[in-house]
Parts: sequence; structure tokens; C-alpha cells
Amino acid sequence: MARRTVAAALALVAGAAVGVTAPSQTAQAAAPGDKDVTAVMFEWKFSSIAKACTDTLGPAGYGYVQVSPPQERIQGSTWWTAYQPVSYRIAGPLGDRAAFKSMIDTCHSAGVKVVADTVINHMSAGSGTGTGGSSYTKYNYPGIYSASDFDNCTSEVNNYRDRWNVQNCELVGLSDLDTGEEYVRGRIAAYMNDLLSLGVDGFRVDAAKHMPAADLANIKSRLSNPNVYWKQEVIHGAGEAVSPDEYLGNGDVQEFRYARELKRMFTGDKLAYLKNFGEAWGFMSSGQSGVFVDNHDTERVGDTLNYKSGAAYTLANVFMLAWPYGSPDVHSGYEWSNKDAGAPNGNQVNACYQDGWKCQHDWREIKSMVGFRNVARGQGVTNWWDNGNNAIAFGRGTKAYVAINHEGGSLTRTFQTSLPAGTYCDVQSNTPVTVDGSGRFTATLGARTALALHVGATSCGGGGPVTPPPADGSGASFNVDATTSLGQNIHVTGNHAALGNWNPAAAPKLDPSAYPVWKLDLTLPAGTTFEYKYVRKDAAGNVTWESGANRVATVPASGKVTLTDTWRN
Repeated sequence: MARRTVAAALALVAGAAVGVTAPSQTAQAAAPGDKDVTAVMFEWKFSSIAKACTDTLGPAGYGYVQVSPPQERIQGSTWWTAYQPVSYRIAGPLGDRAAFKSMIDTCHSAGVKVVADTVINHMSAGSGTGTGGSSYTKYNYPGIYSASDFDNCTSEVNNYRDRWNVQNCELVGLSDLDTGEEYVRGRIAAYMNDLLSLGVDGFRVDAAKHMPAADLANIKSRLSNPNVYWKQEVIHGAGEAVSPDEYLGNGDVQEFRYARELKRMFTGDKLAYLKNFGEAWGFMSSGQSGVFVDNHDTERVGDTLNYKSGAAYTLANVFMLAWPYGSPDVHSGYEWSNKDAGAPNGNQVNACYQDGWKCQHDWREIKSMVGFRNVARGQGVTNWWDNGNNAIAFGRGTKAYVAINHEGGSLTRTFQTSLPAGTYCDVQSNTPVTVDGSGRFTATLGARTALALHVGATSCGGGGPVTPPPADGSGASFNVDATTSLGQNIHVTGNHAALGNWNPAAAPKLDPSAYPVWKLDLTLPAGTTFEYKYVRKDAAGNVTWESGANRVATVPASGKVTLTDTWRN
């Protein structure tokens, strides 16, 4: 939920992520089958999510997509309005009931299940008219709740060492529902049952810490499928009266310590320490934990890494998806400078990397690791190696192997794996790697890059013979705004021979004469659609890739396509 005033501390309550499990007597975090990664599409319109399920999430192997709260909310331009419901109608900036149902059906057709972020602890903090036209006051929501349905404590939560205060008073001034009351429990269950009837596969329960675990158990028992998956947001706090462990009997719980520790390891400590990351660090059991690098709360308040953290953020996501602990959530949001800023472009995502949408779920380095995780499922960690500092590598049995170089310089070594002999595609760079009969291969990793192999990727796309230059002057004009230090240059590479076939050593250099804009005109055949990314290289040959997914462009029938880009940290 939301902000620390109704702006900043709504922010500590609404974190999110969800991977889904099948019905069982004991809830488990790890989803059934081979796909347990959830893309958390924060504040995306339902129609935009439907398109992403078809175009990206399904093909990449994501098992689940989490949608922001679908219920009617207060009006306003800030993101935390999503966590102040005024009714249980599906009526808001993300779309109406028909759009919600259409999104669910489309995602299911793409093989992606849907989890709904669900706000049931409270209603709003004021009065007005909601996004669907419903009138309300803080303690009166006509046809739903009246003053008697709220807890008697009308002061804000102010003592996290006092259980009664945490679970009966108002979180940042939001009207706190009395979830111990029979009518309230039934009304909440009716809302969740309505979502189930539309095809929702699971729930993320917002602000679960502020409701007794027994109240949630009672509500869950009233559902049409009482064993449906749900994941509870219970933020761990040292010395607090309410512990995340209390909620494990109801379902899964987000392990916030995981994300906090990843930030510490990737920004000031050593990756070598990650060798036993998980329960040995005091975390909840892997089978009951939801994990993430960041979510929409933590990215704004500095608790975790975020998209502004550069390579540390990208590599932390690579590690999370490669490491066998918990069920991972990939946050996919938008750019912000004001921490309260709402979604751009009216929540509509016309295309990734436009209108401020960051689309982390589609970044090549992250998206490629979803398939890696699916293939490696059920395999333990093998062949751990580290340099005692910030370069690590490990296998996942005989199925996969990853190396992460978070050092400031390049790394060259012979890695020992348990992979069968053969040729594999490094899914991070889309380049071939040959593993010998002893399970070894030699590779060079640029500064702050990763390499990932798995048995499901044994050939790379692109390549082929060099195409003769066309006679019509067609091609691409690259223009990228990128800052460099003395001795560094900007190059461009991609899935075409003229771009070096993803090999940084063969990537053409751009001209810095218009610095900080680097330029290059490159001849390419008319009609060619190609992928590309920029890399920064220094005099020693160290390579840093820009973050994000591959960029894509198409050469027109005549002339050049002009590309105006900005380096992505």
C-alpha cells in the first residue's frame, strides 16, 4: 500500500509478489509444475497486461502475472491511490470488469496464470467519489460498510511492539476494517469469490501483518476454493510483536529480508558470501517464501535495489532467478523521480521503454533467466566457485550454470560445470559456448556482466554469413547519449553480422565528436529488422553492457532508420 503520511507509509504496506501453488492441505510458495516466476506488472492497464502475456510473458516462460488491485479506488494521480479502496467493484484506471475478464482469459491462453493484489485490511482515509462513481466517507461505504464495521481505534498505528496497536489501529490513517467481525469476514470473502469466479488463480494479501492470522484463516475458509494460493505481505521487523512466521499456516509469506540482504551484498559487501543464501541466513523456509529484488514500495524508500541501481540491479535479478530459494517475483514498473508519482500515460503501455515504462520483465538479462530457472527446477547447487570477492559461479545440477562478474574489470577463467559436453548459447549475450567432455569451458566476462548456460538453449539466434553492402544506401543511423570516462568508448552490437553478432570484440565503435551523443551510420539491407544494444569498452578491453532488454529497429524500404537513444544504466 502506500506513503508514510498517506503518501510515504502507504509505501511500506503495499509490497508485492506472488507465485502460485496448487490446492493442498499445506500451502507452499513454490508453484506447481515447471514455471514459478511471477511478473509483477505494477499499475499496468489490464489490456496492456493481456498483450504482454501473449507477446512476452508466455513465450519467455513466466508462470504468473500479478496485477495491481482491481477494485474501485479513490481518485488521484499518485500510485498509492491503488491501496485506498472505496468499493469491491472492478472500476478504476486499470480497466473495467470486462477488461479484467478478457485479460485473464488472454493470459490463460498464453499459459500464464493471474494473481490479484488484494486490499482487505482497510478502506480509504477520507471522503469523496471513487474512480467508478461511488460516493464514500472514511467510515461509510454505502451498500458495503458502515461505521460499526471498523475497529474502534481511530488513531494511527504507532507502536510495532504492541500487537493490539498494529492490528486494531489505523495504518497511516486508513479506516481499519474489523476483520474479527462476522459480516466483514463474509463481505471480504464475497469479493475474493467474485474474483475467483472470473478466473483469478491466486491472491496477494496486502497489509496482512495488520490483520490477525486467525482472521485471515477464517476468511480463506469461506472461499469457493479454500485451498487457493495466496501470499501474504508481512514485513519482518526486528523486535516487533507480529512475526511473519505466524502467517505460514494460511499460505506463503514474502521474505523481505531476502531483498534487503541482496542490496547489501550487491552494493557494499561480497557476492562470495551468497554461497549459502537462504535459510542459513535466518530466512523462512524456501518452500514458503516469496522473494524479490524490489517491489513498488521498497524501490521508492531505499530498502532495496531499484532500476536506478544500474548493473547491481540487473545482476541481482540474474542471481535471484538462478538461485534455488523461494518463488521469485520480477517487478515491472515505470520511471519516477517523485516517489509518489503515479503511472505514466494513463496506465497504458503502448510499447516497452516508451512513455516512462521500464519493463524490467522484458530486459534481456532478466527475461532470459526465466527459461534458465524453469529448466533448472529441482536441481541443487553444484560447482560453486568464487574469487573471494564479487565474482561467483555455480551450477544447477546437470541442467544449468551461471557466472556473475560484479567486479570493476573483466574476468577470464576456465569454469568447471556438471553440464554434458556440447555447444550451448550464453543466454545473457546470445553467444555460443562450448563445454568439453570434462564439463569445462573458458570464457571472458566483462565488468559487471553475467553468463548463463542451460540445456534448453543449445543454439543462438542470429549469425550467418556477412551480407554484402546494399547499393541503395539503406541502413541505420545510431545516436546515443552516453557519458564516458577517459579511455572509454561506446560501441553497438546486435544480432547481425554488421553489428558483430552480439560479440563485443567485433562491435563497431561510435563517433564521439558530438559528445555526449555518440554517432554511427551503418549500412544494412532494406527491410532488415534487427536487435541491438550499446556497450562501453575501455582501453583494457573491459566491457559494460547497458541494462534493459534488446532494442529493436527495422530498416525502411529506402534510406536509413534514425535511432535516438539514451544509455541505460
